[in-house]
Amino acid sequence: MKPATTRAWAVVHTWTSLVSTVFMLLLCLTGLPLIFHHEIDGWLGVAAPAPLTAGAPASVDTLAARALADHPGRVIQYIGWDEHEPGLAFVILNATAGSHPNDSITVNYDAARAEKLGPASSALMQVVLRLHVDMFAGLPGKLFLGAMGTLLVAAIVSGVVLYWPFTRRLAFGTIRPRRRTAWLDVHNLMGIVTATWLAVVGLTGVINTLSEPLIGRWKATELDAMTLAHRGEPAVTAKASLDRVLATAREAAPGMEAAFIAFPGSGFSTARHYGVFLKGSTPLTSKLLQPVLLDAGTGAVADTRTLPWYLTAILVSQPLHFGDYGGMPLKLIWAALDIVAIVVLGSGLYLWWTRRRSAGAAAFALAEAR
Repeated sequence: MKPATTRAWAVVHTWTSLVSTVFMLLLCLTGLPLIFHHEIDGWLGVAAPAPLTAGAPASVDTLAARALADHPGRVIQYIGWDEHEPGLAFVILNATAGSHPNDSITVNYDAARAEKLGPASSALMQVVLRLHVDMFAGLPGKLFLGAMGTLLVAAIVSGVVLYWPFTRRLAFGTIRPRRRTAWLDVHNLMGIVTATWLAVVGLTGVINTLSEPLIGRWKATELDAMTLAHRGEPAVTAKASLDRVLATAREAAPGMEAAFIAFPGSGFSTARHYGVFLKGSTPLTSKLLQPVLLDAGTGAVADTRTLPWYLTAILVSQPLHFGDYGGMPLKLIWAALDIVAIVVLGSGLYLWWTRRRSAGAAAFALAEAR
């Protein structure tokens, strides 16, 4: 590689890293406990699923009625079933059906007895999640973190390009004894070892930050087309049985099981339709959802179709980002890689600071000599 090209890549690596490092450190530090959020909530005595009752799930109508009775003044936005705990159902409630998700509460229920178990997450993990997702800044915060993730990917690519020119005379894994040189060797070694993982987590994180505008696009195009034939129909006064709605949705998508029900007026339905989202039974298809739109008054199927590619990309990217599709062994691997990523980011910041300080000291000495 020509020296001028190397210098250009070095500039790209330095500035993309510098701009994004503080925010990437925030994401790594908050992402580490999120990998184990189920376990941490259990240790805190929150969202503990036991004791769950064995047997068939209770009537969805009974579950909805119980949740509304437990939370007067609120309405249900979603009812769903936990994929990790078959006996666990969750209910998401808010002030109105169309209220923002950040204002909602999520409560766990025993799916067989429709009995309240408690909040689905501790206050601590909710704060950590908000910091990780949008820094309490809503959509602008999500998009900003997406931009930082894009810079991280650019830093990874430029770092990989620079790895060979800077280390070609060293055996792989060499750590030289001088303090700053040792940190440089650690930074290079850990960076190249984790480059692929960092790129995957960074790209999937960027995709996840786009979820809100992409869901808005789906509602404006696909969902709008699914309800075109029902425009102008009168508002629903008496709603159909949820059990009937769920049974009809399963008939429309044979071999699939319900993931969650979106109530009329919520983010994944319309003012006069239920949205039942079903998933497959294999490890891969369980991450892919198929929506069935049903008339809220009659329970009849209005339309069903597969999700567009961009929403499928979000669904696939989420488990890759958090490493929660392979059980505890994969979580431990993700956690170890996250810690290595923190070392890479921290060492890069340290190297920049010491180089800047050394350059400043040299310039001061030169000025004094004159």
